Amino acid sequence: MLTAISFVGFTLFVAFFSWYKLRKENLSSRDGYFLGGRSLTGGVIAGSMLLTNISTEHLIGMNGSAYKNGMIIIAWEVTSAIALVIAALYFLPIYLRMGLATIPQYLAVRFDDTTKTIVSVLLMLSFVFTLLPIVLYTGAINLESIFNVSEVFQISKSEGIWLTVITIGVIGSVYAIFGGLKAVAYSDMINAIGLMIGGLMVPVFALWDIGGGNVAAGLSKVYETIPEKFKVIGAEDSVMPFSTLFTGLMINQLYFWGMNQTIIQRALGAKNMAEAQKGLLYTGIFKILIPLIIVLPGVIAFYYYGEQYYGDQDFIYPVLVKKVLPLSLIGFFAAVVLGAVLSTFNSVLNSAATIFSLDIYKKIIQPGASDSKLVKVGKLSSLILAVISILIAPMVANAPEGLYQLMQQLNGIFFIPIASILLAGFFIPKISAMGAKVGLVTGLSFYLLTTFAMDVKLHFIHIWGIEFLLNLGVMYLVSLKFPAKTHIESPRGPLNLQEWKYAKPLSIVLCLVTLLIYWFLGR
Repeated sequence: MLTAISFVGFTLFVAFFSWYKLRKENLSSRDGYFLGGRSLTGGVIAGSMLLTNISTEHLIGMNGSAYKNGMIIIAWEVTSAIALVIAALYFLPIYLRMGLATIPQYLAVRFDDTTKTIVSVLLMLSFVFTLLPIVLYTGAINLESIFNVSEVFQISKSEGIWLTVITIGVIGSVYAIFGGLKAVAYSDMINAIGLMIGGLMVPVFALWDIGGGNVAAGLSKVYETIPEKFKVIGAEDSVMPFSTLFTGLMINQLYFWGMNQTIIQRALGAKNMAEAQKGLLYTGIFKILIPLIIVLPGVIAFYYYGEQYYGDQDFIYPVLVKKVLPLSLIGFFAAVVLGAVLSTFNSVLNSAATIFSLDIYKKIIQPGASDSKLVKVGKLSSLILAVISILIAPMVANAPEGLYQLMQQLNGIFFIPIASILLAGFFIPKISAMGAKVGLVTGLSFYLLTTFAMDVKLHFIHIWGIEFLLNLGVMYLVSLKFPAKTHIESPRGPLNLQEWKYAKPLSIVLCLVTLLIYWFLGR
């Protein structure tokens, strides 16, 4: 009973807070619905970016991977800080100077409308067939485990997960469809605070238990028992070889934090350049700290259970939560988990609706559509995408290397080709529209063949690096035959572009701390 009360209480508080902040907002305009009225501040942006990124595919997937593989997977998180620095200092000025609402709009200016449309369609596919289903499924696993949904309703476990997936999907759709980006951002901000508190409770209570009332003693005991799990330098045959940091990993990180519509849309909704940079760099601080929540508990779980759950690594985190948290806190933690799922789910829905409405519907189907019409189209497209994602979600079960690894492999289909043409657009003026399109096709074909059709004895992140270089080479050669336009007239955005005075000093600190983590844990 106490579990249910704390769960419902925190969930209702987040809903009430979001409603209260939005009660006077104009959500009928394009900027009001899709970009939060271009009024978001650094703290709200950071909280929303963090919760859009961190969901149950991290809580469950990364802790499951850490349980099996140790801290080598920390690379996914701490290298994000460097990508956020580059995005804040170099990519944001480009986007905000142009007043972009979506990343594909940059491609229309830099290359042509066809390139923009192709990328928009690829992004929609990546949202619906990779990210949304995995987020829903991992959320359902966690909530089914905490509340024993199948036992309560006297149905099978698979039916319990289906029911939970549908429930999460419906609630998340309500946020995204009726509140737009600002509702998503404000709910994310509160849920981010809940995630940090609730997520830290798991390792703290576990280490308190192991150390007999002393957290530091507990951590020391875990380290002394399983020191191999704390190594961050992965071997070449491991799930995360250290060498991947120097091939495809940083390309993926640059895309995710600097070019991914779902993430960067929060910064595009900033009130000015300084607040946008604050948002990205504050997120960089969180990404360095977040392994305490999404990696360390997995290592602690190995201390408790050894290899007992190696066959079901994605179930280890809920098992640990139920073991170490007091019953009175389980409900609050479940609410935090739900918030993490909803934040990612509704953020992706909002971004998908933005891309469909502004980059596909407005440009191809009805160029003269009014703002109110675009908002209606955005709401309808969110609903359709939500239904498709709910239907696909249970099909992602039983990934052999875990759900997080599966998601990254699937993301590579879309992320690396898109990253290559965007980076080429930013830094290589000679790349033409034809070169970009051929590069997209080449990258997609190469990755699908080498990852899913052929038995290539290379880690998929190394394949990302090879694919990126191949794309650049192909784009450059094609662009020599089909040259780029000689002059590109960029639109001008409405925002104050004065940079945050602490942007560069904080950027240097974040890069140094990332290097120190590898030096300290890699000795």
